[in-house]
Amino acid sequence: MATAEQMTAAVHGYVEAFEKGDAELAVALFAPDATVEDPVGTPVKRGHDEIRAFYAASMQTGAKLRLEGPIRCATDHAAFAFRVQLTLEGKMVTVDVIDIFRFNDAGKVVEMKAYFGPSNMTGL
Repeated sequence: MATAEQMTAAVHGYVEAFEKGDAELAVALFAPDATVEDPVGTPVKRGHDEIRAFYAASMQTGAKLRLEGPIRCATDHAAFAFRVQLTLEGKMVTVDVIDIFRFNDAGKVVEMKAYFGPSNMTGL
C-alpha cells in the first residue's frame, strides 16, 4: 500500500505540475491504466494519452492551484481541498475543489475524482 508520505508527495507534485504548466509532470503521477473524472459526472478519461490531453487543455487556461488545508490520507486514498484560478472565456474564474486520489502499491494514482459544481465557481 502507498504510504502517507508517497500520497502527500504526489499531491504536492500535482500542484507543482500546474504551477509549471507541465502536463507530463502530472501524467507521471498516474498509473498507465488510471482514470480521471474531473468533475464527477463528466466522461472518464482513461490511460496516459487521455489524461495527458485533459491536463494539457486544463493547463492552457493558466490554471494555478493553491491547497486549502491539510492533505487527508486514509488507507490508499488522499483527499485535498484546493482553490484553482484560471481564465475562461477571457474572465478570471476561481473554483473551490476537493480532489480524491486512490493509489496503487507503487504510489501511483489509479483513480482521480474532482468534486465541484457551478456553486463552487465565481467570476463567470
